[in-house]
Amino acid sequence: MTRSRHASARFAPGVALVAVLALTACGRGAESAPSSTSAPVDDEPATGTVELWAPDGDAAALDDVLASFREENPDLDLQVTLVPADEYTTKLQSAVAGGAGPDVAQLYTESQAQFLAGGAFAPVPEGLVDGGSFFPGAWESGVLDGIAYSVPWYSYTYALVYRSDFAQAAGAKPPTTWDETIPFFEALQGGGAGKGLGADVGWDIYNGQDVTQYLWQAGGHPMSDDGLEWTLDTPEMVDALTYNRSFFTSAIADPDAPGFLDSQPYFVEGRTGAMMTGPWVIGQLDDVAGEDGWTSEHVATAPLPAGAGGSVGAIAGGSWGVGADSDNPEASWKVVRHLAEPGTQVAQYEALASLPAVRSAWDDPAIAHEPLLDAFFEQLEDAETYPQVEPWAQIATQLGAEMEAVAKERQTPEEAAAAIQAFAESLGTGTE
Repeated sequence: MTRSRHASARFAPGVALVAVLALTACGRGAESAPSSTSAPVDDEPATGTVELWAPDGDAAALDDVLASFREENPDLDLQVTLVPADEYTTKLQSAVAGGAGPDVAQLYTESQAQFLAGGAFAPVPEGLVDGGSFFPGAWESGVLDGIAYSVPWYSYTYALVYRSDFAQAAGAKPPTTWDETIPFFEALQGGGAGKGLGADVGWDIYNGQDVTQYLWQAGGHPMSDDGLEWTLDTPEMVDALTYNRSFFTSAIADPDAPGFLDSQPYFVEGRTGAMMTGPWVIGQLDDVAGEDGWTSEHVATAPLPAGAGGSVGAIAGGSWGVGADSDNPEASWKVVRHLAEPGTQVAQYEALASLPAVRSAWDDPAIAHEPLLDAFFEQLEDAETYPQVEPWAQIATQLGAEMEAVAKERQTPEEAAAAIQAFAESLGTGTE
C-alpha cells in the first residue's frame, strides 16, 4: 500500500468501513444546479459503446454496482478500465492531451480543476441531476464560472477520532474549540494514552492540506475570492501554523512518529489517544485489534475543534465527468446519472463502503445506524474545497515542509507564512 491518503487508495477491496447515522436531509441546503449549455438527456435505454476509466480502490466494485444498469441497458457495451491509483492522474492527463481520453472518467473531487478548466470535459446536461442533493462542497468543486462539469460520487472529510475509554477514565469531553484541544489531549494521556494525539508526520502534501483546514478554522482562506491572488501570509495562517505547532511543543504529539502506516496500530495499542483522520479508519480498527467489537467499545468521534472561523474541514472524494470529445455523450451521461442515484451510491457503500456524496443516501438503513460517523456527516455539510488551480499540489507539498520546520522549531510561524507566500507567488495561480 502506498502512502497515498486519497480514498481511492485507502478504500482497498475487502476493507470494511462503517458509515454515519443519517441526519435528515433537511439540514443546510445547497444551491440548485447551475445552468448548463448541454442539452437534456432522455430516459431511453443507453446504446452503443461507453469507455469508463477509474482508479482502482473505490472503483474496484463497479462491475457489481453497475450490474443492474447493464441489465436495464442490454444494448450498451460499457467497458470499465481500472488504472492503478498512483498512475491514474498521469495516465488520464496523457490520454486527454492525446485526444484518446475515455468517454467517462472518475475525477478526484479535490483536484479536478486541472481537467475541468482546460475544457477536456463537457458541461453537465440540464436536469441530469439536482445539484442541491449533494454535499455543498462536493457539488461546488465541479462548478466553474457557474457551469457544472462533474457529478459527485463519493465524499469524505476529516473528524476527530479518539479513544473513548481513555476519555472516560480522565473524565474528559471532546474539545469543541481550539482552546480546549490541548487540554483534551493531555487528559487522554492522563487516562492511559502514551501520546494524546497521533499527528501525521509525513510532512508532505497531505500535511499542507491539513494546515489549510486549520487556516479555514482560523477564519482565513488560501486564495482571494476572485482566485487571482494567494493569501497565505496572513495572521490567520500564522494562527494555523501556531495551532499545529502546539501539538508538538506541548508534548501531546511526537514530530517523528507515528508514520502513516503506523497510525492505526499506535491508536489500538494505546500509544496514541486520538487522530484527526478520515472515515475509512473506523471500519479497519477491529481488524487491527484482532477483535470484533473492539471499535464500538473503545472509539468515539467528534467534529473538528473550531477556531475563530468555525469547525471547518475539507471536501474530498470522487466525481464523474464526460469527455468533451466523447463519441457517445448521450449514453455516457446516462451512466453518470445512474451512478449519482441514491440507490446506486448505497450499493457502492454496501460493496466497498464508499461514503455517498448524495445526502439522501445516508438515510438508507444500510448506512443509517452507525453513530460513530455522525461527526463525518456533520463535517461534510460545511466542508470547504481546496484551491482548484494547477499549482496547488506543489504549494501544499511545500507547505508541508514549512510545517515541519515550524513544528520542530527551526523557524517561526511568521517566517513559514512569508516563505509559503513567496513560493506560491513564484508559481502564480494558474488563472492569469
